[in-house]
Amino acid sequence: MKSVLDSVRTELAQAADEKTRSAYKRYFKEEVVFYGVTSAVVNNIAKKYYDQVKPLGKAGVFALCEELLKSNYSEEAMIACEWSYRFHNYYEIGDFSVFERWLTRYVNNWAKCDILCNHTVGSFVEKYPQFIERLKDWTKSDNRWLRRASAVTLIIPAKKGQFLNDIFEIVDSLLQDKDDLVQKGYGWLLKDASIKHCPEIFGYVMKNKQQMPRTALRYAIERMPAELKKQAMGK
Repeated sequence: MKSVLDSVRTELAQAADEKTRSAYKRYFKEEVVFYGVTSAVVNNIAKKYYDQVKPLGKAGVFALCEELLKSNYSEEAMIACEWSYRFHNYYEIGDFSVFERWLTRYVNNWAKCDILCNHTVGSFVEKYPQFIERLKDWTKSDNRWLRRASAVTLIIPAKKGQFLNDIFEIVDSLLQDKDDLVQKGYGWLLKDASIKHCPEIFGYVMKNKQQMPRTALRYAIERMPAELKKQAMGK
C-alpha cells in the first residue's frame, strides 16, 4: 500500500502553506516538522484514505501508521493516530507494546504525545485497565514524553470519572517534575478529573499545593468555581 502513503503525502504537500506552518511552530519550544496543513484538512485526508487501507486489517494498518510516524511530519502523525484509533474495538493485549514503541521512538513533541495518548492509548487502557501499572512506570522514565503520556493517556477516562485513585498515584509521582510540559500534562489530568470529582481534586490540590509547581496548579483548578480557585491560589 505504498501508493496510498504516496497519495497521502502528495495531498498534504499540495494543501500546505507557509502561514499555517509558521503559526503551528509558535506553539513549540522544540524543533518541529510540519507541512503546514490545517487540522480540518488533515482529518479529511485521513478519512478519505482510511477506506482504502481498512481492508488490510489492524496489523496492516498499524504497519502503515508506523511508516507515517517515521517521517517525523506532525500531520502524518495525526493521520497515523486517527487510523490506529479506528481499530480501538479490536485492540488486543499485545498492541500495548506497539503503542509504547511508537511513543518511545517517534513522539518528539507535546502534540504528537497528546493525539496518540488521548485516543489510541487511552482507549486501550480503558479496555485493559491493568496496563495503568505501566503508565505508573512511565512516570519514572527519563523520556519527558513518556512522563507526559502517563498523565494524558487518562484524560478521557478522567472526564468520565474513572481511575481516580490511579490518577492520584500518577500525579504523586509527577508532582515535582521539573519539566513544564509534564507539569501541564498532569495539571490537565487533574482539571478533567475535577469534572466528576471536584471535591476530591480540590482536596488533593490543597494538600499538595506547596509542592506543586504553579503551572500545574493553575491547570488543575481551571474548571473549579471562582471561590475554590481563590483558595487554591492563596498563600
